[in-house]
Amino acid sequence: MLLLFIPIGITINLAEKIGKILENNVPFGEVAMYYLNFTIYFANLLFPLFLFLSVIWFTSKLANNTEIVAFLSSGVSFSRFLRPYLIGASIVAIMALILGLYLAPKASSGYNQFIYKHLKSGNQQLLQTQNIYRQINDNDYIYVSNFDVSQKTGNNFTYEHFEGNKLKYKIFANAITFSEKDSTYRLFNYVKRKIGDNNDVIETIRRKDTVFTFDLEDLTPVEYIAETLQYGELNSFIKKEKERGSSNIGRYEVVLYKKWSLPVSIFILTIIAVAVSSIKRRGGMGVNLAFGICIAMVFVFFDKVFGVMASQSDFPPIIAVWFPNVIFGILAIYLLYNAKR
Repeated sequence: MLLLFIPIGITINLAEKIGKILENNVPFGEVAMYYLNFTIYFANLLFPLFLFLSVIWFTSKLANNTEIVAFLSSGVSFSRFLRPYLIGASIVAIMALILGLYLAPKASSGYNQFIYKHLKSGNQQLLQTQNIYRQINDNDYIYVSNFDVSQKTGNNFTYEHFEGNKLKYKIFANAITFSEKDSTYRLFNYVKRKIGDNNDVIETIRRKDTVFTFDLEDLTPVEYIAETLQYGELNSFIKKEKERGSSNIGRYEVVLYKKWSLPVSIFILTIIAVAVSSIKRRGGMGVNLAFGICIAMVFVFFDKVFGVMASQSDFPPIIAVWFPNVIFGILAIYLLYNAKR
């Protein structure tokens, strides 16, 4: 199934992106690496569905040839018939877990970086973060109206330092630029206001190079950053973002919980696929595949809807991620019970 669908996906994607790739004169090596990352990225997302369709495919083949009837008639129990499927699902689930925890984040990073660097370079809005307000630690807050990732430059930068509930000083600059060479920030039209008991002290400099305690990632897009972090890094990142009061915690936790829910969904979909396709039906394999594709579409629908709800509202991410597995787990038990009968 991977060999069948991934080339189709690459062909469709290439047909859509070829104009931008040629226009930007993207080197062949970068394009090849992009599609390698593309393959890993989407294979990780679709692993359970590929396994689901492949199990329906070959189990329907067995049923149409009346081989399953021969198995069960010879005294083999349905549980024993199901055992090789579960062993196969375990192997694929381990592969999916390793892929999700370690390989997929690297692929996601390369995949998204290529898109932002070459395919969306003409649209500056996609390369900027808008109205970023972050708490760096217990005392410091930063704000920037927008940040250009490619130029590492932001506008209308503000840095506020508190002690308790009292503002001690505030820094403002019309523009801020990060220098990778020495990891410093350059501020233009720098203004620092120290709050005094009686009088404030104002310092004004046209250009100032300095060092801050926050990282560049605090000013970069956050839409897909969780997908690019390995499991340990993602846990640390979420903990750090919670301390900062980030509004995107739901989105990050959805990514975290999916790393464990996908391998579980492999077992659930495997059981459903066996239960649905082990019965010989009028219409043969086509009916089973059609029914299986409908179930797969409903599963993806539930997964996406609840994922969006958790990302954009106060809906608990752990419930959003595991709810499709619970619903389809119940369906798997019901179908398996009827298949045994």
